[in-house]
Amino acid sequence: MRVIAGKYRSRPLKGPGAQRLRPTSDRLRETLFNVLGPALEDSLFVDLFAGTGAVGIEAISRGARETIFVESNPKAARLIRDNLNTLEIRQGAELIEAPALRGLERMATRHLLADFVFLDPPYEKTTEYLETLEFLDTSHVIAPRGIVIVEHYWKTELREFLTRLECTRQIEQGDAILSFYTLAAAA
Repeated sequence: MRVIAGKYRSRPLKGPGAQRLRPTSDRLRETLFNVLGPALEDSLFVDLFAGTGAVGIEAISRGARETIFVESNPKAARLIRDNLNTLEIRQGAELIEAPALRGLERMATRHLLADFVFLDPPYEKTTEYLETLEFLDTSHVIAPRGIVIVEHYWKTELREFLTRLECTRQIEQGDAILSFYTLAAAA
């Protein structure tokens, strides 16, 4: 695993080793960040179910003002800390060790507005997708022009419309799909 582009381009990242994590592939990360492009500059990026932290670190490398990593697994949280320390990232990164919904609740109490929220729970935990999307749909943690990106298994069907969020784009790559949600009023 490595950082694809930006300030930390080609720098290696520690992988999951024996941990049961499924990091977003280099190829899929490259696709994601090519789609986000310059909009990432000076943004608040949230990496839910952060695992190794590779997606959030890529956001930092490409110019995000701040990345908030949310991870409930202590070993994975330690891996994120190790990767941040290896790259000497001291500012613009915050790790919340909590389940995704609790991390989002903490953000809401601080009145933070995320420009991008990336969520990638374990593929088999389909209820995590729905619960997280429903929370994001009803909360006010997404900036008016913010984007929620969901990485999921191609056989997992997600709702196209929620109350405020709607799926506006999907990109398939291998057995994964990136689903992009925006606030309906901002579309």
